[in-house]
Amino acid sequence: MIWIELLILLACIVIGARLGGIALGAVAGIGLAIFVFVFALPPGGPPQTVIGMIIAVITALATMQAAGGLDYLVSLAEKIMRKRPQNITFVAPIVTYVLVMASGTTHVIYALLPVIAEVSRKGNVRPERPLSISVIAGFQGVIASPISAATVAMLGFLTATGVSLPRMLAITIPSTFIAVLIGALSVAWRGKKLDDDPEYQKRLASGALKPPEAVPAMHGKTLVNAVGSTLLFLMGIAIVVLIGIYPNLRPAYEVVGSATAETDQVGMGMAIMIVMIAVAGLTMIVFKASPETALKGTIMRSGITAVISIVGVSWLGSSFFEGNRTDIVGAISNVIQVYPWTFAAGLFLLSTMLFSQAATVAILVPVGQALGLPAHLLIAFYPAANGLFFLPTYGTVVAAVSFDQTGTTKIGKYLLNHSFMLPGLVTIVSTVVIAILLGRLISL
Repeated sequence: MIWIELLILLACIVIGARLGGIALGAVAGIGLAIFVFVFALPPGGPPQTVIGMIIAVITALATMQAAGGLDYLVSLAEKIMRKRPQNITFVAPIVTYVLVMASGTTHVIYALLPVIAEVSRKGNVRPERPLSISVIAGFQGVIASPISAATVAMLGFLTATGVSLPRMLAITIPSTFIAVLIGALSVAWRGKKLDDDPEYQKRLASGALKPPEAVPAMHGKTLVNAVGSTLLFLMGIAIVVLIGIYPNLRPAYEVVGSATAETDQVGMGMAIMIVMIAVAGLTMIVFKASPETALKGTIMRSGITAVISIVGVSWLGSSFFEGNRTDIVGAISNVIQVYPWTFAAGLFLLSTMLFSQAATVAILVPVGQALGLPAHLLIAFYPAANGLFFLPTYGTVVAAVSFDQTGTTKIGKYLLNHSFMLPGLVTIVSTVVIAILLGRLISL
């Protein structure tokens, strides 16, 4: 029976991933209904705290976008890259990494990609090099970001084990950043020089190359609101990190209704929700972020998609796991205990189907905890959930190919031999190895 249930679970994930968008969560609901009403499995449940934190963070991000904050961040990144065009293969991924880490979403790099392509071409650098590693750096920035949906989901599961946000970031930030530099080295001399590339010369001769559109400059009150909303959002991130470093900053309160006087402390997840919702409200009041614009923006749309996907797939996975806990733990515990890296391989493979680090974390990390994997290994394996590049259909991957007017950034004849495979695999393996070493040094 477990094999039939597993096939249903995988079929729902594959069909939902192919349909894209909120279909991942909605199709998972079909599998959940079959599990509960046909196979009589326990209903399980979605991770409520994780969902709440993601909604709060996305709301803060969406209001910052509505106030012009994301456009302001992109303009700063563009200025940095244009200063050293000859070093674009290293500058571009670092800028992309920092931008995504600060904003918590890869969607900010869509505006950067044409700039990277243009600066590369003007600096006579093969655009495939910086574009490919910059897309991968964006994925790594999500892992390093303290307020990305994936990190929030990961922290939601690890908080119960006593892992704090600062200690988690002490592993994820240096490991991902160093790995991005290693990934940049892997493509620094890749392919022919731009002047010798036949496809580029062909397009140049035919006049097919077009200049990228210029980003409009901000002035006056628009600039003030953009800068202010950005600083306010970064302040919110700083407060979240401080609360994680100093747990005493989270207030205690009296539990109402208990027979004896008892107190409890505001949890880390609840603290993140409160801070980020407050940041969103202040951004609307002080920096005139339009609620309607925030709702219609790309950040809110992608955030709602992530929430629905996580609710569906995590609920489906929870039902399947709870109904087969004994069989699952018994079957794979010995393998993982002897070869813990197989859990990282599972994260990578599932993320290639889900196209979501957060959804991957929501499904597999509870399984890893049930199998007794130590916290430092769960954190070290967390970057393996970045397999979104493996199939060249993810948004930023497709966008990078489209923005490279020289034709050097490719998907490839055999689908998997695309420009992002080498830097992606090198970066993930490097991140996991470095994170394992750091985890042994940092007491969790």
